[in-house]
Amino acid sequence: MTEQAKVPAIRFAGFTDPWEQRKLENLASFGGGHTPSMADASNYVDGKILWVTSQDVKQHYIENTTTMISEKGAATLTLYPSDSIVIVARSGILRHTIPVAKLRKPATVNQDIKVIQTVDSCDSSWLLQYFIASNKTLLREYGKTGTTVESIDFAKMKSTALMVPYIEEQQAIGSFFSRLDNLITLHQRKYDKLVIFKKSMLEKLFPKDGESVPEIRFAGFTDPWEQRKLENLASFGGGHTPSMADASNYVDGKILWVTSQDVKQHYIENTTTMISEKGAATLTLYPSDSIVIVARSGILRHTIPVAKLRKPATVNQDIKVIQTVDSCDSSWLLQYFIASNKTLLREYGKTGTTVESIDFAKMKSTALMVPYIEEQQAIGSFFSRLDNLITLHQRKLELLQNIKKSLLDKMFV
Repeated sequence: MTEQAKVPAIRFAGFTDPWEQRKLENLASFGGGHTPSMADASNYVDGKILWVTSQDVKQHYIENTTTMISEKGAATLTLYPSDSIVIVARSGILRHTIPVAKLRKPATVNQDIKVIQTVDSCDSSWLLQYFIASNKTLLREYGKTGTTVESIDFAKMKSTALMVPYIEEQQAIGSFFSRLDNLITLHQRKYDKLVIFKKSMLEKLFPKDGESVPEIRFAGFTDPWEQRKLENLASFGGGHTPSMADASNYVDGKILWVTSQDVKQHYIENTTTMISEKGAATLTLYPSDSIVIVARSGILRHTIPVAKLRKPATVNQDIKVIQTVDSCDSSWLLQYFIASNKTLLREYGKTGTTVESIDFAKMKSTALMVPYIEEQQAIGSFFSRLDNLITLHQRKLELLQNIKKSLLDKMFV
């Protein structure tokens, strides 16, 4: 191995020594746990001691667990200190990844979890990031498949050789990623809170079944909502797929062409595939603010994807387009579809076919409660601003996650 290969691409100032190869078993001690008898309720009732199972290792830091155990339940278990690293050694998730986390509070573990406690010459925060950075390599090397429950060969994994810097550099790297992880968690929590807040407001700003007004209204609006059919609030359209055999329909394409895979967010500015003017010649170019809804796709088993165009676009045969009339605000109608998604899917979803679909012809005659245009606009504007805020935090979160991924690649050997 060359000296160049013994150091990462990026290092903090002041660190120049090459990293040294060490075995994991020389950097830590190892432990495990088990499941206190479920038949004895006193092992769990009024439990206050954390007990980690594979379902708890979904984030990289653990402060709480799904199940708590009592002192009696923990009597034959080791209570591991905070800063210990827990790693899932047996679980179906091991087909895809090795879940790993650091304890932020003392905890016990079950039989599917292995615990790693670092020695003085190894920083636990650095080792956590090593496991994250090397996840795919470790899974490929030590993952055992072909059994009902996937597992990792932990006994073999303990002898893995890794490149390790001196403790001071470990601490610098570990501290850096800990701060970055805290920032990611902060934005994740803000994003999650906004998503939950929107869900709550959708339930309260649209009438419940059998009601003529919503639970919450903006000041100045008192008129009851009126029942209207969707077909009286909009016009409808669709599209198709330009011949794939003719490359000129797609080469140098600059016109948006919406397919079901593009309707993953509630607003569309770009599409996976663009088509040329030739490809769009037999298609309708729908204006921005049009609503697109997936009418045929396997995802219709679970939800009806819906979005609003932020740029003019064409669509394929799986997409239906809704263009509102003057008495209906498109932003309000978009939120109606989001708020009523489960009800509409239950009412108009057609299953039992290879490709699930919705009965769009029947859906057009659905009756919905509608306020006057001014109240629609107030509700639509409120949710548009809220959606923009959610998108902002989502993008910040994704940016930080991408930065971390890139730095993990460059700050470990």
